[in-house]
Amino acid sequence: MGILRIMMLPKIQLLAVLAFGVAMLLIENQIQKLDESRAKLERTIARHEVAEVEQRHSEYGGGRELPPIVENDDTVIIYNRVPKTASTSFTNIAYDLCGKNRFHVLHINTTKNNPVMSLQDQVRFVRNVTSWREMKPGFYHGHVAYLDFSKYGVKGKPLYINVVRDPIERLVSYYYFLRFGDDYRPGLRRRKQGDKKTFDECVSSGGSDCAPEKLWLQIPFFCGHHSECWNAGSRWALEQAKYNLVNEYLLVGVTEELEDFIMILEAALPRFFKGATDLYRSGKKSHLRKTTEKKPPTKETIAKLQQSNIWKIENEFYEFALEQFQFVRAHAVREKDGELFVLAQSFFYEKIYPKVN
Repeated sequence: MGILRIMMLPKIQLLAVLAFGVAMLLIENQIQKLDESRAKLERTIARHEVAEVEQRHSEYGGGRELPPIVENDDTVIIYNRVPKTASTSFTNIAYDLCGKNRFHVLHINTTKNNPVMSLQDQVRFVRNVTSWREMKPGFYHGHVAYLDFSKYGVKGKPLYINVVRDPIERLVSYYYFLRFGDDYRPGLRRRKQGDKKTFDECVSSGGSDCAPEKLWLQIPFFCGHHSECWNAGSRWALEQAKYNLVNEYLLVGVTEELEDFIMILEAALPRFFKGATDLYRSGKKSHLRKTTEKKPPTKETIAKLQQSNIWKIENEFYEFALEQFQFVRAHAVREKDGELFVLAQSFFYEKIYPKVN
């Protein structure tokens, strides 16, 4: 009898292993079905958003005479938006204006919001943007890292714009957004929904969602598709991001001064942004988006994050961007009676030769 029991043990273990394997296959199958359902839901939401935009166009510009289309207007703007920097609020202004100002708005929807494109997708994207005549003038927006169009052998480069935010404030906003969403789509279930832990508690316990590495986002978005850009704490990435900001971006604003950013854009690019400032200032504020249940971090939490080298480098980039924006603003607008106004053209041409009869 004892020998029989000993012989049965391997069989029981084998059955257990088989049962475990079947269970894992069933779980993987359920996960795949959930991913498919999520993809269908995202497509449904996207269609709903398009319908909302079309409705806003009919309400905002209905019955008004549209401006004539400018011939050979090939201007393309790329807004490679950093998450939780008021990017949706700003993008909705573009959607509200595109019908009236006669330009196209396109969302760059990457798989799982991955900001890094494969090499083949980089080539496809660059060719699409430069050769898609029907979509010009165009305003492209999406959570993608900077791409240098000159390296792909195409003629013409887009105008890059972006907005940055205080690194800790951006991370706090993103932390609560993943748990509670916002007032833009309040019914949508978020990835971390149900997790009631505050940001302070997360930092105190050393949680992964609030680790200093999560601060590393604005620099790689400006740095681009080099591997070193995504090496958290890289000073090479910092310097490359600074270089691109100054040399490759028409304008980079800050979340804390978003109205000034919009005002300067309207003055510089009225073809796209005519009416944007008034729209932003309007009483309804329908384009604004606020994260729900967001609690400001304590001084102790902030001090703990500021001890990390990653914060110091990300904050250095933010301060650099802020200084550059304030420099641009100082030469573009003036304040009078508490109101900002755009400066008129301050140059003209003279001594033009040969003389024209």
